[in-house]
Amino acid sequence: MAIKEKNKEKDKISILLGDLASLESYAKDLFSFLPLPVCLVSSIGIILEVNPALEKISGYRIEEIIGKSAEDIFTEEEIEAISKETIERGSVLAKETSIFTKEKRKVPVSASTILRKSEEGEIIGYFIGLFDLTDVKKKEKELKDTQLALLNMLEDTKMARQVAEEERDKTKAIVTGLADGLIVLDKENKIILINPEGERFLDVEAKEIEGKILETLVEKPSLKKLAELLSTKETKRGIFRKELSFKKPTERILEITTVSLPPREENVVILHDISREKLIERMKTEFVSLAAHQLRTPLSAIKWTLRMLLDGDLGKITAEQRDFVEKTYSSNERMISLINALLDVTRIEEGRYVYRPTFNQIENIVQFVINSFKEVIKRKKIKFGFKKPKEKLPKVKVDVEKIRLAIDNLIDNAIKYTPIGGEVTVSLICGKKEIEISVKDNGVGIPKDQQQRVFTKFFRGANVMRMETEGTGLGLFTTKNIIEAHGGRIWFKSKEGEGTIFHFTLPIKEEFAEFLKKF
Repeated sequence: MAIKEKNKEKDKISILLGDLASLESYAKDLFSFLPLPVCLVSSIGIILEVNPALEKISGYRIEEIIGKSAEDIFTEEEIEAISKETIERGSVLAKETSIFTKEKRKVPVSASTILRKSEEGEIIGYFIGLFDLTDVKKKEKELKDTQLALLNMLEDTKMARQVAEEERDKTKAIVTGLADGLIVLDKENKIILINPEGERFLDVEAKEIEGKILETLVEKPSLKKLAELLSTKETKRGIFRKELSFKKPTERILEITTVSLPPREENVVILHDISREKLIERMKTEFVSLAAHQLRTPLSAIKWTLRMLLDGDLGKITAEQRDFVEKTYSSNERMISLINALLDVTRIEEGRYVYRPTFNQIENIVQFVINSFKEVIKRKKIKFGFKKPKEKLPKVKVDVEKIRLAIDNLIDNAIKYTPIGGEVTVSLICGKKEIEISVKDNGVGIPKDQQQRVFTKFFRGANVMRMETEGTGLGLFTTKNIIEAHGGRIWFKSKEGEGTIFHFTLPIKEEFAEFLKKF
């Protein structure tokens, strides 16, 4: 019986030893195939065993690393701290540290440890499990870089917003303080902004009209007139400038200027009050008109008195006396010519330069004017040419007297400022909608720095004034107004010392009829 019991004990022990061997084999397999790097360190800091995962991360072969000091792959300070904490607490959980590979590359890891003791309770070492933090650190860096970039962007945005707010406040202060009225319209003609002067000029309040489409505000006469003006095609071509007169609440004349602002297609409408300037201009015009009328009467009396002396109606005069009287008569004629020109200017400015348009052949009008210069052309030996199409030109509707005056001014200037033996050419070109007339000379030309003033009142080029030629400086001003009153355009090209060519157009009768409908 005892023998049987002993055999049973032996079988149990055998089974237990087998289980233990299997368990040891399982533990070794688990240790080998564990994906996390693990090593066994002795109590004196010698690496006793490592798994393949640690072999992979460290770059050492297993046989190269076993037997090495833990300080060979960990920094001395960090491994001492980990060992001390493991011995004191029994384990360490997820402590950040670093290992050094065989190539001396530093790899960030998270280390966790557990203490090993013998059956007698003596410390015989500890296991260290590692988790590679390379990707985590990389992501952390990326996250920090992103956070930093976002912070920088937020700071930039904050600064940009601050600058924008400062600019907005500055712009608002400027707009509010402008002496001119200002209205901003979007591409749908909705009123975005109107400044205080704009409110005063148009007799409106911002809160009543901002956010509304201009064309819908017809109950306000001032806004209705402004909307009608801004609806014309001319306002769609960038910068546009025109005068607008209002009677209420007070009589006011505004110069309306529009400027398009890309890319949002907004329109800025500037209202400049020119009522005072117009009043002064009107007073000046009235004074010039009154003075001219008052001067014309005595000048006419002087003219006829001098004429009577020259004709011998008051008795014979000597040759010397005749010479003085003729010079006086000539000066008096120039004065009368100036007075008549001034009166023409005042009529133009007052809108009283009456036109009586009739259908006429323009080539006949031009030829009539040319014939009046035959003697001067002959005397100055000018090579004069008149170029016109062979086919008959369509009629134009013109005030013959005024168009003759305009052409006369251009040809007179061309001949006057062309030297003896020079060339003057008048040309006619017929287009589909207009006839173009040009007067070309090879005379003294107009200085480049003075060309922008050519069509202003009393302009005379510095070079022609040195020539001591006669002239009032009103001819081209009058000519421009005559041409534009007929619906035409006038322009020129000139180079000092080489000559000038003036061009102007007159609409063919159908186009002129359309032009007249605007008035």
